[in-house]
Amino acid sequence: MTSARSARSAGPGLRRLGVAGTALGALLLGLATTTPTASAAPVTHEAETATVSQGLVESNHTGFTGNGFVNYDNATGSYVQWNVNAAQAGPATLTLRYANGTTTNRPMDIAVNGAVAASGKAFAGTGAWTNWATTTVTTTLKAGANTVRATATTANGGPNVDHLTVDNATTPPPTTGSTPAAINGQLKVCGTKLCNQYNKPIQLRGMSSHGTQWYSQCLTGGSLDALAKDWKADVLRVSTYVQEEGYETDPRKYTDLAHSLIEQATARGMYVIVDWHMLDPGDPHYNLARAKTFFTEIAQRHGAKTNLLYEIANEPNGVAWSRIKSYAEQLIPVVRAKDAETPILVGTRAWSSLGVSDGANESEVVSSPVNATNIMYTFHFYAYSHRDEYLNTLSRAADKLPVFVTEFGTQNYAGEGDNDFAMSQRFLDLMAAKKISWVNWNFSDDERSGAVFKTGTCDAGGTWTGTSSLKPAGVWIRDRIRTADDFPTS
Repeated sequence: MTSARSARSAGPGLRRLGVAGTALGALLLGLATTTPTASAAPVTHEAETATVSQGLVESNHTGFTGNGFVNYDNATGSYVQWNVNAAQAGPATLTLRYANGTTTNRPMDIAVNGAVAASGKAFAGTGAWTNWATTTVTTTLKAGANTVRATATTANGGPNVDHLTVDNATTPPPTTGSTPAAINGQLKVCGTKLCNQYNKPIQLRGMSSHGTQWYSQCLTGGSLDALAKDWKADVLRVSTYVQEEGYETDPRKYTDLAHSLIEQATARGMYVIVDWHMLDPGDPHYNLARAKTFFTEIAQRHGAKTNLLYEIANEPNGVAWSRIKSYAEQLIPVVRAKDAETPILVGTRAWSSLGVSDGANESEVVSSPVNATNIMYTFHFYAYSHRDEYLNTLSRAADKLPVFVTEFGTQNYAGEGDNDFAMSQRFLDLMAAKKISWVNWNFSDDERSGAVFKTGTCDAGGTWTGTSSLKPAGVWIRDRIRTADDFPTS
């Protein structure tokens, strides 16, 4: 069903009952200062001196260090394992130097002392076997002897590996005063959870913008300062609508606006969800070419940042899961060609309800997951309309799949009407218990009850901090974002 919107008043959209709703700044700004501890310099361990299974030591490509490199056999399970001695227990950075002369990613599991620290770590093509690149993994070492194993996970085997550098010359963990992005660093998917740089499951909590084609005036220096410092939000979702007067009308304008908002959120120490907000038409393939162009540029410019997540299809609808999966499996490699590290969020069937709004459930994704690593699946709900069936689906799904709630509201499925704070709290309690990250819709002054600011606040350049400019939903959600984070570092 097409959504009825007018520019400046659009909400999540009008759909059938029961459908889920839609919906280079200095990174160090606001970070606490820490003092490094004295410790040993990084140590390089050559691959040719390690234990090699199903691989050969060779020297036929220039640019390596030491006496050669390891050429993995084209076999799943081939590996190189190093014995690493750590002077002290604690966090460590592992840097692998490699070359991949093919255009095909050759992922590997990086295990430390038998436990996988990075599952399906990407080793993308480097352009030639003589072009060497590095990739890093953050882990924890025990004092004394450790093992580090890099194991190929596909029949193509691993890349050519030159050496491993181990650096546990760490600074103390960031203090409580640091920003969410500084404390947690590069995120990754570990099992069914979103994990930080210390491989600890975390929960991010924050707000989604409204469509930037309508409400960019609500995203100012003052409002973003308030979101980061007064609300204490961990994450901002930047919603670039594709249709509805958005990206397709002026790709350059809306890509540049996304760039700007990414930089502004980064400067304030927040994570950023880059939301490709497709909704109508509901088949994501309709915008596949546009998505490839958009995410290629975004990943090219921002891929080195450690505070991003890519949401590649907001709310697919009217199509089967197989169609959505096909879209994801065509777009993800395009993103990975520019950014091998950032988690990717994949929309699910029936307006990202895991199929519930079409009478299905999470089983279709569980039985046929997207063929990619470091990904999560999105779930949306609006508490006044979406009751126990949705809550129970989210609970079951989170035990089997990595799930991120990239949009929810306390109102009905159109983001309007009365607030159901009691049902909303039930969802929040579940998400806290299972460390499901969430983002609320929406950080604007739209006239609907789901917009947090009173109508006219943004045009007036209003009071951003405190509660005087907030609607009831804004007061409620601000209080819940402001509660203390639990970001474990050890």
